Amino acid sequence: MQAATYLKSYRQVATQTAPPGQLVLMLFDGALSSMGRAMTGFEIADPKERNETIHNNLQKAVDIIRVLNGSLNLEAGGKLAQTLRGLYNYFDERIVESNLRKRREGITEVVAHMTELRNAWETMLGKRGQEDTAYSGTEHAVLSALGAA
Repeated sequence: MQAATYLKSYRQVATQTAPPGQLVLMLFDGALSSMGRAMTGFEIADPKERNETIHNNLQKAVDIIRVLNGSLNLEAGGKLAQTLRGLYNYFDERIVESNLRKRREGITEVVAHMTELRNAWETMLGKRGQEDTAYSGTEHAVLSALGAA
């Protein structure tokens, strides 16, 4: 029980002190983790526990995706922000549908796409951290689109 308290405290401090770009990465990781836990729910035999596990974790994933969507800066991010808005809306719809129908397909699809986004984001942050100069216009557009610049 005490380990859970320490972990919660660590996460709270991490979110309060992380740079904006790292926060976006943490949001991707949180959504992916929640969807992974929801997928384990499909293996549970007890219908009540199965449905609760799937629902609660998918709801967390949707909440995180809505935070990502709400943090988009459409003015500064231009076309990229508009594209991400559409993508996040699609993710939201697929997860909600999967939750209502208790079907894996939509979750699997969103996990695949979000994993690609997450990995691209991590790569960009790594490259940005290795450079002493200002990041490129493309990276600035991505950061601006995600409200992280």
